[in-house]
Amino acid sequence: MEIKLSVRGLVEFILRSGDIDNRIHQGGPDAMQEGGRIHRMIQKSMGPDYHAEYPLSYTKSYENYDLTIEGRADGILDKHMNESHTSLEVQQNSFLPGTRYAPMIDEIKGTYRELAKMKEPVEVHLAQAKCYGAMYLIDRHYPEVDIRITYCNMDTEEKRYFDQTLTYDEIVGWFGDLLEKYRKWADFEYNWALTRTDSIKKVQFPFSYREGQKELAAAVYRTFIHKKKLFLEAPTGTGKTITTVFPAVKAMGEGKTSKIFYLTAKTIARTVAEEAFDILRAKENLKMKTVTITAKDKVCFIDEETRKCNPVACPYAKGHYDRINDAIFDLLTHEDSFDRDKVVEYAQKHRVCPFEMSLDMSLWADAVICDYNYVFDPFVYLRRFFGDGGTGRDYIFLVDEAHNLVDRGRDMYSATIRKESFLELKKTVKEFHPRIAAHLDKCNNAMLELKRGCDDMEVYDSIEKLVTAMDRLSAVISEYLEDHNEGPCREEILQFYFDVHRFLVIYDMADDHYVTYGEYADDGSFLVRLFCVDPSRNLAACMARGISTILFSATILPIQYYKKLLGGDNEDFEIYAKSIFDPTRLGIFIGTDVTSRYSKRDEKQYLNVAGYIDKIVSARAGNYLVFFPSHQFLEEVLDVYEAEFNDSDKVTVLAQNSYMTEEDRENFLSRFSSGNDLDLSKIINMDVEVVEDKSVIGFCVMGGIFSEGIDLKNDSLIGVIVVGPGVPQVCNEREILRAYFDDTGVDGFDYAYRFPGMNKVLQAAGRVIRTEDDLGVAALLDDRFTQAGYRSLFPREWRDCRRISTDTVKTAVSQFWSEKLGENTGKKPGKS
Repeated sequence: MEIKLSVRGLVEFILRSGDIDNRIHQGGPDAMQEGGRIHRMIQKSMGPDYHAEYPLSYTKSYENYDLTIEGRADGILDKHMNESHTSLEVQQNSFLPGTRYAPMIDEIKGTYRELAKMKEPVEVHLAQAKCYGAMYLIDRHYPEVDIRITYCNMDTEEKRYFDQTLTYDEIVGWFGDLLEKYRKWADFEYNWALTRTDSIKKVQFPFSYREGQKELAAAVYRTFIHKKKLFLEAPTGTGKTITTVFPAVKAMGEGKTSKIFYLTAKTIARTVAEEAFDILRAKENLKMKTVTITAKDKVCFIDEETRKCNPVACPYAKGHYDRINDAIFDLLTHEDSFDRDKVVEYAQKHRVCPFEMSLDMSLWADAVICDYNYVFDPFVYLRRFFGDGGTGRDYIFLVDEAHNLVDRGRDMYSATIRKESFLELKKTVKEFHPRIAAHLDKCNNAMLELKRGCDDMEVYDSIEKLVTAMDRLSAVISEYLEDHNEGPCREEILQFYFDVHRFLVIYDMADDHYVTYGEYADDGSFLVRLFCVDPSRNLAACMARGISTILFSATILPIQYYKKLLGGDNEDFEIYAKSIFDPTRLGIFIGTDVTSRYSKRDEKQYLNVAGYIDKIVSARAGNYLVFFPSHQFLEEVLDVYEAEFNDSDKVTVLAQNSYMTEEDRENFLSRFSSGNDLDLSKIINMDVEVVEDKSVIGFCVMGGIFSEGIDLKNDSLIGVIVVGPGVPQVCNEREILRAYFDDTGVDGFDYAYRFPGMNKVLQAAGRVIRTEDDLGVAALLDDRFTQAGYRSLFPREWRDCRRISTDTVKTAVSQFWSEKLGENTGKKPGKS
C-alpha cells in the first residue's frame, strides 16, 4: 500500500503551532493568481541553470506500506543537474570547480508586506524549502545545499532573500525526523484502510429492495465506473439517499474512490445523510469515518456579539494549533461519526475551535457531509482538497436536492459592489488613512461615471476603469492589513476589503456566461453587478476535481434544463426513477377560477383563495400547509381568512414569519407532529387550548424553509394548497436571464420564470405523500395550471388531476376522502 502526501500538507500539518488570529492578513482570494505572476517573473529572470517548478518525490518504505512525499520546488539552481555523476564523484567534488559547490533550492512567496520589516522567513515556508532540499540531496548526493526563501512584494516587485546552507547530514536528518513525527498518522491510515475495506466487502444493502431500487443503485455504481455525471429524478419513496450512499461506499471498497463528498443545501438534508451512514454501521457493521461540517456561527463557543477569531477575544483560538493535532487523534481513534455533537464535545475537551477542528477532521474522514459551498464556492471551498486547481482526483460527489444548485451557483459566482460604500468608508478612514481614502475616492468617481449612464438598469460592455481603480485600492488595503494587526478602523477596512476582493475575483472569472449591469437598490443606492446567468461552466469545473458526480432530487424536472445549467454534457447520464407510491393516494385538484397574477391581485382574489382554503379544510379535519408566492400575498389572504372564515374552536392558524430562528422553525413544525401538544402561545402570542381533532393550517411561503426538506409522515400532514405557479416577480435580474437565454436559442421565459417557479410548486406539493401508507390532497390554485406549458412540467404521477372551482371544490375533495377512506376501512382517518 502506498500513502501519498504533499510537501506542503506534511509541513503545515506537523509543524503548525500557536494561535488562530484573523488579525493577521493572509492576502485576498486573488493572491494566488498574482502570486503565480510573481513566480513566473522571478523564474524567468534566473538564467538557464535555474529549473522552475521542478517535481520531486521521496518514498520511505515501512514494514506494511510506502509513504511517498511529493511536490514541486519553485526553483532549483544547479548547473550540473543534467550531468550524470556517481555519489562518490559528487562527494569528492572531483568535477566541481573551485573549493565549494552546492545547488540552491528556491521557495518563492508573493506578499503585500513591507519587506524591510521582515526579520526572518515564515517557518512553514522554510520547512517546505528544506523538504525539497533534502529530497534533492537524497537523489543527487551533494554534500550540502543552499536554501533560499524569496519574498517579493506583489505591488512594488521588490524582493528580499533569506538564505542558509545545510550539510547533507543536517538536512536529511531533519527531514527524517519530520517523517518520523508523521509516522503514527501514516500507521493509523494504513490500519484503518484495511479495517474499512474489509468491512465494506461484507456490506449488503440494509433493507429489502423496493421496486426499481436495486436497478437504481446499480446505475449509480455504473456512473462511478464510467466516471460520468448522473442526473437523477428520484421521487419521494425511492430512498434516494441510501440508494446513492450505498454504491458510493461499495466503490470505495473496490478502490474506485478515496473520499465521498455528500453535498447538501440545507441542514435537514445533512441529518438524513448522517442517518444513512449510521444505518450501514448499525445494520451492516460498516467501518467508515464520516465528518459533518457545520457552519462556524452554529458551533462557535463565543457569543455572537463578542465573536472574534483571535487569541485576545477567544480562549479556544489561543494556542489552538498547539493542541489541535492531539484533539484530532483523540477523536479519530475513539469515534467513527464526527457529527456536530462529537466535534463540539472533543473541541471543548481539548479547548480548540470546533469549526477548524471539523475542517481538519475532513482530511481523515472517508466521507464528508457538508454544504455545497465547500466544493463549489470560489471563496469557501476546501483548499486542502481542491486548492491547487487539479482535476480528475478520485473523489465522488453526491449532490442532494440538486435543483437548489442552480440559484446557489448563480449566487456563488456573482458579485455586487455599491457606490455609496466607497464614500461611507472614505468618511470613516480619511482622518487616519489618507492614502486609502484617496483610492476610495477614485473608485467612487469611476462608479459615478457608470451611474450617470444608468436610468433604471444599464448593461455594460466594459467596467475596466472601475476595476483598475479597485485593483489599486485592493493593493493599498492589503499592504496596510499585512503591516497592521490592529489600528483605527481596521475592522471596517477589513470587511470592505473582502467585498472588493470578491468583486475582483469574480471579475477575473467572468466570461460569456456573465452579464455586467448597473441598477439602483430599493434605498436608491447605485449597484454594479457581475451576474453569472449560467453557472454551468463554473460548476462543471468544480465537479471535474473528482471522477464522478451524482446530482439527485425529487424535483429535477425538466431534466434537460438542469443538465444544461448544472454542467452536464451529452455523455452524462439521466434517469427518471419510478415512484413506488400509488399515485391515486394523492388527490390533485386544480382551481380554475382563481389566479395569483400580480396584475389581478385584489380583495376578490384574496377572498377566493381564502374560500378555497376553508372549503378544502372543512372537507376533512387535519393538518394542512398553504404555500403563497410572497409574504405580502400570504398576509393579505391570512387577514381575509381570519376575518371571514376562521373558526378558532375548530382550526388553529400558524403563519411563517419573514425571519424565523431555528427554534421558531422547530416549534412551527412540532405543531404538525402527532399529538399536537405544543404550547402554541410561544408561536402566536396568545393563550391556546389544545383540542383533539382540531385542524391546523400553516400559512407558508413557496421556496421558503417549510416548502422542502421537511418530512411530515402519517397524520402529520394530510393536505397542501399551492397558490400560483411560483413564477418569480419581474425584476431586472429575471429580465436579464430571459433575454440571455432567448439569445441562446431556448425559451427565455421558461428559464427565467416558468421552470424555477414550477420547481417550487413540485417541492411544496411533495410534502404530502412521504410513505406508502400516506393519503392526502394537493390543490393547485391558479388557472395557469391548466395551460400546456405548466401541465407539461407535472410529474407523470399527476396524470389524473381534477379541475375544480369555488362552487365544486368542497364536493370534489369530500368525494376523494370518501372514496379513499372507504378503501381503507378500519384504518385511522386522515393518512391511512
